[in-house]
Amino acid sequence: MSDSSLFVGKKGVGSENSITDTVAVIGLGLIGGSFAKALKENDGARRIVGFDRNPNELQAGLSLGVIDEAADSLVSAVKNADVVVLAVPVRAVEAVLDEIKTEFKPGAVLTDVGSVKGSFVKAVERVFSDVELSARPAVIPGHPIAGSEKSGVSAANSSLFVNHKVILTPLPQMGCEALKLVSALWVRCGATVLEMGVDHHDDVLAATSHLPHLIAFSLVDTLAGEGDSKEIFKYAAGGFRDFTRIASSDPVMWSDIFLSNSASTLKVLDHFADDLAILREAIATQDSKTLLGVFTRAKAARDHFSKILSGQAYTTIMNSKNVIFKLKPGGDVNGVIRVAGDKSMSHRSIMLGSLADGVTEVEGFLEGEDSLATLQAFRDMGVVIEGPDEGRVKIYGVGVNGLKQPPGPLYLGNSGTAMRLFAGLLAGQAFDTELTGDESLSKRPMERVAAPLREMGAVIETAEHGRPPMKIKGNCRLKGMHYDMPMASAQVKSCLLLAGLYADGETSVTEPAPTRDHTERMLNGFGYPVNRAGDTASLIGGGSLTATKIDVPADISSAAFFLVAASITPGANLTLKHVGMNPTRVGVINILRAMGGDIEVSNESVVGGEPVADLTVRYSQLKGINIPEDQVPLAIDEFPVLFIAAVCAEGKTVLTGAEELRVKESDRIQVMADGLKAVGVDTQVTPDGIEINGSEIAGGVVDSHGDHRIAMAFAVASLRSKGEITINDCANVATSFPNFEALAKQVGMQISVEHE
Repeated sequence: MSDSSLFVGKKGVGSENSITDTVAVIGLGLIGGSFAKALKENDGARRIVGFDRNPNELQAGLSLGVIDEAADSLVSAVKNADVVVLAVPVRAVEAVLDEIKTEFKPGAVLTDVGSVKGSFVKAVERVFSDVELSARPAVIPGHPIAGSEKSGVSAANSSLFVNHKVILTPLPQMGCEALKLVSALWVRCGATVLEMGVDHHDDVLAATSHLPHLIAFSLVDTLAGEGDSKEIFKYAAGGFRDFTRIASSDPVMWSDIFLSNSASTLKVLDHFADDLAILREAIATQDSKTLLGVFTRAKAARDHFSKILSGQAYTTIMNSKNVIFKLKPGGDVNGVIRVAGDKSMSHRSIMLGSLADGVTEVEGFLEGEDSLATLQAFRDMGVVIEGPDEGRVKIYGVGVNGLKQPPGPLYLGNSGTAMRLFAGLLAGQAFDTELTGDESLSKRPMERVAAPLREMGAVIETAEHGRPPMKIKGNCRLKGMHYDMPMASAQVKSCLLLAGLYADGETSVTEPAPTRDHTERMLNGFGYPVNRAGDTASLIGGGSLTATKIDVPADISSAAFFLVAASITPGANLTLKHVGMNPTRVGVINILRAMGGDIEVSNESVVGGEPVADLTVRYSQLKGINIPEDQVPLAIDEFPVLFIAAVCAEGKTVLTGAEELRVKESDRIQVMADGLKAVGVDTQVTPDGIEINGSEIAGGVVDSHGDHRIAMAFAVASLRSKGEITINDCANVATSFPNFEALAKQVGMQISVEHE
């Protein structure tokens, strides 16, 4: 490998910006030719040498400017090359390597572009087994995920790899310098480089590339053999043409690929054949439920992946771009709105509806990323779910014992609620599961649920310091127990009650202070009795749930941002419709009223066991208070925006007994204190709370630390700010309140959103 400082000349013809001196491309087909052309145009190497067995292709490559030099033999192409790229059919690799195995210059790097890596590595091992280690090239197998049905050097396209992925499968014994060089060459061609193990690569490509090609070839061949094939192709729609386009690919190349990757291809082909047989049987027997299950799972999975996966399935964060809120100072808060559906109830409606016998219909489901991740997780466990469609979801329950093992880890995004509830629900299943989440969720403590579940007999592994991922072993017999919670937490209580569904005997939980009781109410709504005696909730394991209808009310946690917004903005008059008024959730209303807030409750009713009402909020001058500790658990998620209310109040507001705030999506006490300082407000942080004196908000730049409630709280602060407020890291607002920006603008806030 050469030092780029040795090269002199204009960019595009080998300049000081070149990555290496000489690259030899063996095989000038579509991929080899496109790679050579891209390197040449983007100054990847000072000199591009090409070789092809077909002299016409070789000369065309030279005349078209794809390569700088045409080698007259394999040996001459390789002799002085710093990097040798094999772009030949996968079953021709070994013969080519045999011919050049002793011709590599010292320090040379060998890579390839084949879509099967196992056969390439085996060929390398066989060919170089009798060559001295010092005389062998460094080998970095590679595979660009790009192509076309066209072939030959005349189809070479220097933009073929732009915004496409290239997978490198480096061998353990190869040095990192060779890997860096090959990676840099692909990046210079506009590609994104990923690394993967050889075997894993071949399994993944068998499923995502090889099987679709096989199906396309087979389908076209089958239809071409029909008696009315001309009519079939004449009236084929765009979908048929799009899918079967790949049947125009090079037959020789693809025959080689299937034979070279036979084990992985047969594995996924057998799985597909089994599933195809199930579809055939469903059509033959008029089994609409099976068809609906397959089709809805497929559509949901495709939409889910398209929406949230920018990298590798179930490993990236759900919303990876940095979203920035910018808010001009001041604004009005007026009108009539309905905020997003309650996230806690949306999670639970999917969970309990999936475990019920019969069909559960849900209205008002929150279509945020966290709730959708829960929905997808149950689809992965075999539950047929229609929707969501404008908040409507239909769940075909499988019964308490009807869940199936998911194909991989269950990805729960940013939701601590989902992970803790899933832990209880899955602890009693017959199969192993793993729960994962995004970067933020991976920092959240899970021992608070794992420890009591282990006392019930569950076998659960967590990562360092009790954090996700959580691995839950199946076939563990759970025993009911009584648990005194050391800290009030609806998530811990719900987790243990859900585990209690699968436990022998009674499971009971006593809480030190009231927490939200959606799980108990909803279980009762599904016909599963939960008893309440003072501070203790209990149930008997072994029962069943019956499908029902659920109307998810507007989320009071989401409404809280607008309750505070109207309370602190002179002239405000805002009505929030159909808000959930569960007695365990109304702490924000009680606290604002204690501070002098003007909140009117009307149109009270009970829907599906949950109280709802309309709330009308008008501006009033708030007063600082000592927040009653009995209200803290009833407003635990609303404190970030209540801190903004405290800043706008006269006098001092003191919060105590709120240790739970330190283990949310962020340490909400400290992060809010840091954010308030950034906009000119001083606070006094205590171990279990904070002291805030009413003061002016100057404006500034706030880091939300990826916490959606922090981001939205400071958006509300702009209504009383003297200067503009910029809030970084706001992508996760979509997890709980997907239309926050639209509603904020509707009521009169001056918000704009930028994507980095």
